[in-house]
Amino acid sequence: MAIEIHQLRFAVATADAKSFSRAAAALNVKQITLSRKVQQLEDRLGVKLFERSTRGAEITENGRPFIEQARRIITDVDNLRTTARNVSYGLQGRIAVGYCSPLMAGKLRLAISDYLTKFEDVQFDGIEAGLEKLFHGLHSHTIDVAVAPIGHREAGISSRRIWSERLFAAVPEDHALAQKDQIYWQDLRREVFVVPAGGLGPIFGNVIAARLTEQGKLPSVILQDTSLESVLSMVAAKRYISIATEASQGITWTDLRFIEIHDPTGPARLEYALYWREDNGNPALQRFFKLIEERYPG
Repeated sequence: MAIEIHQLRFAVATADAKSFSRAAAALNVKQITLSRKVQQLEDRLGVKLFERSTRGAEITENGRPFIEQARRIITDVDNLRTTARNVSYGLQGRIAVGYCSPLMAGKLRLAISDYLTKFEDVQFDGIEAGLEKLFHGLHSHTIDVAVAPIGHREAGISSRRIWSERLFAAVPEDHALAQKDQIYWQDLRREVFVVPAGGLGPIFGNVIAARLTEQGKLPSVILQDTSLESVLSMVAAKRYISIATEASQGITWTDLRFIEIHDPTGPARLEYALYWREDNGNPALQRFFKLIEERYPG
């Protein structure tokens, strides 16, 4: 007779409860059923697992290593069941979408929300990372498509422009510029900027440098190895200012003001594109493309 997983579960529950009756109650089975299955397990092993008395059931010295091994087996089986459930929920496939901008608000959040609603049987995995990790994920097939600022070209990677987001200066509420509805880059030339070292931070740093470098003098930009949320908290402490997209305003920052930045021709914007491997035939990815095309044609 083979050892059954429920026999192991009964034995472990008895060891934990130190009682057949309490173990049966915890597992919602009859005590006689549990006791019989544990006895059958002992007979099969040729090892007495428990000392039985009117006070309950005490594990024997010979039974102790077996119970610990049984506990590990039960954990492995439960983990397998969890994995199976995760796979089964992706009945129509899986898609891994990488992005480097926050999902507080904005077009990316809306697109992902649309996809999750429209394709409930697709396993959706979101991966927030810096540009280097996103493109490594594309090449290694761990990411199907990445949403990132335009301008990156790599062999084997296709791209398509999708949308743009306005750029804002994030300043303390009592900053000299805080009462303005819009500002120009030159209004920021004497400021000290802080941006995150990951995500969009380096992109922001390049944009600031491109707009505010004068006669070889670079603007003051501090990279902090922390999240965008933490960077904005530093701005609220009134030592620096920062740059953010409109997607960063999905939550309320009571001590900050977000002021729209303008170029001479209109609002300053950060352009985004989709990036994917040319040889990726994932059907779930094709459905993502179709949804993006419907929502953001062009």
